[in-house]
Amino acid sequence: MKKWLTGVIAATSIFGLAACGSDSSSGSSDGKELVVGASNVPHAEILEQVKPILEEKGIDLQIETYQDYILPNKDLDNGDLDANYFQTVPYMDLQMNENDYDFVNAGGIHIEPIGVYSKKYKSLEDLPEGATILMSNSVSDHGRILTLLEKKGLIKLKDGVENTQAQLEDIEENPRNLQFDYEYEAALLPQMYENEEGDAVVINSNYAIDAGLKPLEDSIAIEDSKSPYVNVIAVNNGDEKKEEVKALVEALRSKDIQDFINNEWDGAVVPVTE
Repeated sequence: MKKWLTGVIAATSIFGLAACGSDSSSGSSDGKELVVGASNVPHAEILEQVKPILEEKGIDLQIETYQDYILPNKDLDNGDLDANYFQTVPYMDLQMNENDYDFVNAGGIHIEPIGVYSKKYKSLEDLPEGATILMSNSVSDHGRILTLLEKKGLIKLKDGVENTQAQLEDIEENPRNLQFDYEYEAALLPQMYENEEGDAVVINSNYAIDAGLKPLEDSIAIEDSKSPYVNVIAVNNGDEKKEEVKALVEALRSKDIQDFINNEWDGAVVPVTE
């Protein structure tokens, strides 16, 4: 899978990465360097606010930005990153099972409620019989999407199915005969929405925000803030004990950063403290 960049490709990066959003040659020779991979929005923007906090502690935070969900974990596993900040625990667990990674959650930071968007209909209730819903090919997102649709009364899942593990085959009742098309990279979904493809499109908030959408205003349905899909700092097993990783999590959970998140995204990104 190709890594999408938002800046000039640094072919001679000392980390061997096509990096964007950081200057890997500017690290302090006196302090510790911490290289963190992140999605552009909101993760990298939040990390930019953390840089001066860590600098006061002698930690030079370097941010590598990504536009996909695969490479940040590959780069963490091979040692090009010290940590990454883009994923939820269910997604991390899935990736570890599929790729034999040995990651741990160093701390939850925020929730990005996933939303349903439509250029054609103003509410889920307006979706017609046989409407097509476009969603990502990330299996770990399917449970949260189906849970949202069940809460809104569009489908019913089989009894006993754990919501975070639910898949399309677990739909027991689908009275409107909704069709689910899930063959797309998550990053492509905002453009598909703009192109009016499908009847509704389910978009992760980081990609929605990056595309200029306002999740609370533009979506026709959205998860509430009690979603279990917390975005975490992921590190290789054992690295959660490193002082610079602990300092990163502490800074991200500080009141200043929580206030920044609340003011910047007004509920589209919700900070957590555990």
